[in-house]
Amino acid sequence: MKDKSNGYDNIAELYARHRTTTGSAKVRAWAQSFAKGAVILDLGCGTGIPVTKILLEAGLKVYAVDASAKMVAAFQDNFPDVPVECESVEESQFLNFKYDGIISIGVIFLLEEAAQRSLIAKMAAALHADGKLLFTAPLQKVAWQDVMTAQNSRSLGAEEYKKLLLAAGLSGVEEFEDEGGNHYFSGI
Repeated sequence: MKDKSNGYDNIAELYARHRTTTGSAKVRAWAQSFAKGAVILDLGCGTGIPVTKILLEAGLKVYAVDASAKMVAAFQDNFPDVPVECESVEESQFLNFKYDGIISIGVIFLLEEAAQRSLIAKMAAALHADGKLLFTAPLQKVAWQDVMTAQNSRSLGAEEYKKLLLAAGLSGVEEFEDEGGNHYFSGI
């Protein structure tokens, strides 16, 4: 049976101890682009720190998904009033609803190529007409073994991600990096 958490359930405590706030300024700026009360889906929420915490501090209503049962348990301890589901991001039932924004930090590149393509289309379809999407993936097309989980990871590369965003109906596609060199893709 495939581990839908891509190895993160096995290292949940280690991940939580070593998760940094790198990228928080970028997430905060994105969160502040929404009106208070906007509804956001956090795909691959982990423990909720720092991303969900930032979204809540911005006055947003958050729904969250993570495939790691241990991460979801920690998330529920951190944010008991935020709806969270333990399921793979690509199969999440939360994608059947509409959101003002969807954010996915450190997740897309954990998926197989076909699953990444499908998830980007699903995320775009789950946005309101003026909804915003933000996710991270390496700029280059590259495959590697994750240091913490020893699982395979892969980036489709910036050119392919931009094509997928445009094909999914998103406009205003932008790219930027945070202070740690993490690459972000966004679209409306």
